[in-house]
Amino acid sequence: MQIPGNPSTLPTFPEGFLWGAATAAYQVEGAFEADGRGPSIWDTFSHTPGKVVQGHTGDVACDHYHRWREDLALMRELGLTAYRFSIAWPRIIPGGTGTVNRAGLDWYSRFVDALLEAGIEPVATLYHWDLPQALSERGGWLSRDVTSWFAEYAAATVGALGDRVARWTTLNEPWCSALLGYGQGVHAPGHRDPVEALIAAHHLMLAHGTAVPVIREHCPGAQVSITLNPTQVWGPPNPSEADLDAVRRIDNIHNGLFFSPIFHGTYPEGLLADTAHLTDHSWIHDGDLHAMSAPLDFLGINNYFPTRVRAAMPDEPGPEMALPGCERVIEVPPQPPLTDMGWEVSPVGHRDILVRAARESGLPIYVTENGSAWPGDYVDAEGRVRDPERTAYLLGHLHAAREAIDAGADIRGYFAWSLLDNFEWAWGYTKRFGIVHVDYDTQVRTVKDSGRTYAQVIAAHRASASE
Repeated sequence: MQIPGNPSTLPTFPEGFLWGAATAAYQVEGAFEADGRGPSIWDTFSHTPGKVVQGHTGDVACDHYHRWREDLALMRELGLTAYRFSIAWPRIIPGGTGTVNRAGLDWYSRFVDALLEAGIEPVATLYHWDLPQALSERGGWLSRDVTSWFAEYAAATVGALGDRVARWTTLNEPWCSALLGYGQGVHAPGHRDPVEALIAAHHLMLAHGTAVPVIREHCPGAQVSITLNPTQVWGPPNPSEADLDAVRRIDNIHNGLFFSPIFHGTYPEGLLADTAHLTDHSWIHDGDLHAMSAPLDFLGINNYFPTRVRAAMPDEPGPEMALPGCERVIEVPPQPPLTDMGWEVSPVGHRDILVRAARESGLPIYVTENGSAWPGDYVDAEGRVRDPERTAYLLGHLHAAREAIDAGADIRGYFAWSLLDNFEWAWGYTKRFGIVHVDYDTQVRTVKDSGRTYAQVIAAHRASASE
């Protein structure tokens, strides 16, 4: 696929298509002790030496908690019709369970009102990785009790905001919470245990399924979803049987681990057998898979890059930190061009995983995150941030989304990641994904060229829709 260089090459999108941008609470809000907010696992993790690049934390981040009016003005300037944000569980219930913090709810309530007044639809995510630290100390996602804790939090939040917020997402990227947080230790809470990763994934899905009816109860007519981050998995040319098995194993642990329970009420074929040498899976209880597969209204897909793998050679050691059941699978280096994260740029992979997600779920799809980090973002002497690579990435992946629509996927919106440069988890402030540049010393915001291009795309769509 040839990546276009300007928005005029884009095809049209369906009427009513949502044009948005996305952020996450811990990445942008800052104000980590304001108005009764309690600590989260990311506060603890980022303050632990050696966990985050250069010792960065989300204590201040983009100070969105105090500067939200300025950020809302940027959304209006860009022409966004929707904004995807997450709600910080520790702001709502600082101890994880028990007393609700009215000041935290009031902040989000004011923000939602302002979005609606600006003509921007709020799309709220209940969990984007910031579990209250108090709950981590009680077992976190390794405890089955987390399902009731999450349901309590969902009831409090949706009960307060559900009269104005119609679109609710339970979890953002449970794969990262489970596999990176409990399996590989690079995300909070920093555990390194493959069995814990599987248990956490199971409980995340169980909490999701348990929360769906709670959301519907407190917000009649709600549009309820989960956001997953599947990846297109490719093997080598002329694959051997071992290579094909490697693709199957990685696809199961990256994609099937969530697609199958949530949309088919079962674990993917082979996954339990592949991991039987690690665990007896006794944490899977009768009725769990039924609860996980609670009916949804749409599916959010976050996608950035494909994954390439092959089988390890007979005398070749497997990866040091293998994903569960993938001890003999080697990840193949990505093909250039690569982003600043080292991720392969592949609109084709983006198109293909969107088509698959639509097929697996049978639901309307929203691209709830898609974007790229590149080196060298800075405000030049003319006050511009020239980021042609990000612009090309954006346009290329919008083309891919249109191709997925043409292939039968019901795609109804696109949210650029991210509205702002922000705290990029274990990478701290060293990776910039924003379509708006943030000077972390002064908190000055500057719309990048990619952001201005995105605004042109949105304006062209609106003009076309009005004709």
